[in-house]
Amino acid sequence: MVDQLNIANCSGFYGDRLSAAKELVQGGDIDVLTGDYLAELTMALLFRMKLKNPDKGYVSTFLIQMEEIMGTCLDKGIKVVANAGGLNPAGLARDLKALSKALGLNPTIAHIEGDDLMPHLSTLGESGEDFKHLDKGIALNASGLKPLTANAYLGGFGIKKALSLGADIVVGGRIADAALVAGPAAWKFNWKEDDFDKLAGAYAAGHIIECGTQATGGNYSFMDEIPSYENMGFPIAQMHEDGSFIITKHKGTGGLVSKGTVTAQALYEIREPTYLTPDVKVRFDTLNIQDLGDDRVKVTNVKGEPPTPTTKVCINTLYGFKNSMTVILTGLDIEKKAGIVEDIVFGLVGGKDQFKKTDVTLTQSRNTDPVTNDEAFSYLRISVMDKDKKKVGKLFSSAIIEAALSTIPGFALTGPPTKETPAILHWPALVSLKNIQHRVVVNDEVHNVETPFFGPNIDPVINLAVKPVENIPSKVTAVLPGPFTKIAFGKLFATRSGDKGGNANLGVWAKNKKGFFFLNDFLTIDKLKKLLPDMAEFDIERYLLPNLFALNFYIKGVLEDGVAASFRSDPQAKTLGEYLRAKTIPIPEHLKP
Repeated sequence: MVDQLNIANCSGFYGDRLSAAKELVQGGDIDVLTGDYLAELTMALLFRMKLKNPDKGYVSTFLIQMEEIMGTCLDKGIKVVANAGGLNPAGLARDLKALSKALGLNPTIAHIEGDDLMPHLSTLGESGEDFKHLDKGIALNASGLKPLTANAYLGGFGIKKALSLGADIVVGGRIADAALVAGPAAWKFNWKEDDFDKLAGAYAAGHIIECGTQATGGNYSFMDEIPSYENMGFPIAQMHEDGSFIITKHKGTGGLVSKGTVTAQALYEIREPTYLTPDVKVRFDTLNIQDLGDDRVKVTNVKGEPPTPTTKVCINTLYGFKNSMTVILTGLDIEKKAGIVEDIVFGLVGGKDQFKKTDVTLTQSRNTDPVTNDEAFSYLRISVMDKDKKKVGKLFSSAIIEAALSTIPGFALTGPPTKETPAILHWPALVSLKNIQHRVVVNDEVHNVETPFFGPNIDPVINLAVKPVENIPSKVTAVLPGPFTKIAFGKLFATRSGDKGGNANLGVWAKNKKGFFFLNDFLTIDKLKKLLPDMAEFDIERYLLPNLFALNFYIKGVLEDGVAASFRSDPQAKTLGEYLRAKTIPIPEHLKP
């Protein structure tokens, strides 16, 4: 029997299904339970919690989950690894110990430190770390912004050390999402820091299961393939010593594990095919995905390269405050009505220049003969941002309310007046790995985690270039012309989109080689901009992943300064893929499904 480690993930974000941990522990055989709770915005939310109570700043719902499963995990020998510590891993470990005592249990609890750079920003700056914005090229100290949080992404070897020291439960702060799988795998199989291919496999597995049910049918384009959305099973990665793995889920749960669902998640929130992690560069253009049937998908041939000498830092800064309200415009003369409302509202507050930033977006129904009242609606969303919270709060919302009876016919709002919310500006940067003090604390003893420096002078034998998988040529042949028919893009192709700070990724893939040949020839950057004209102003990068029959587009700046500082209706770009799939395109008749 193949020696393997069954690693399940019970959380894709802070707020995911609370019962998932219990379902995974009781639903079948697993060896490790992981939980990924930290998105970029989550750190800012935890900061606000810690301001109110310095003892908090961690994911409080994790304690509820552990109360349900701690005893069972100890009985079954299931290790628990999570980044639920947020901004206070030590506080979470302390409260977990108190919980275990109340339950009459005695687990060994470890917490991981070293990701929080806030206490060291000045010192690091003096040593040469400028925390330059990855997209804007501006140094942090030249931005005029005040950091709220600054957390470096940690790799998986702290987890390996904690488990090697006998930990039953390991919690940390900004441990890289996929490292939650790589760490336990490195512990189980005793991988070394230069086992790059094996580590790459574990990081690929971690990336696939890190968002929970997105790997088992959630947010999946081809909905008709999903047998049931009820009780959707959370993903399990069955890791093998050579770095290959199988993605599956517990029997009797809803959802689906297929080549398509795994491909979808492999493309989620990536940029170029070389996926950077603190421990290894993962070559997503080398992995091979094989559907075994019965909700089992095997992934092999993942190649890895030495990591960069830096790791990403998630810095959140308080830019100011923002507010948005939406006016319903009905029936005729929509553009004229929108102009009147905009002029009146900003006139009541003294003009647009009262605010640091404004945005006015008109979304028209263009229905010339509506069948229902709602079909006659168009929407005018007015947004403002400023450092003065009073301006974007009561002053702004009051102006829209005051306009209600003195502007256009049929004036209505989608909801009541709203208050200002903090505009948290995401500041992505890099920090040298040599400046990270990666530590594990077990039984009040501190253990340092040494990070090898794989810089430009490493052994050239290790640094050999990795070739992409060649089951499809990198230079594909154009599809022969016509006859053509028109069809919705999404009838042939699937998508998965998401946010990367102020940028968005849009992964697109075909089901087979024939479809991929057409996709690669058809969907250029220029064509994408024509299909999605509101993307035309942005710089777009295009990457080829022929092993996945896929293209990935990286759209720079479309989300402005991140989720909490964006005026877009969808600041996480979750809908971008389905937007593309709704477009009508010409295809050769022989591709018609």
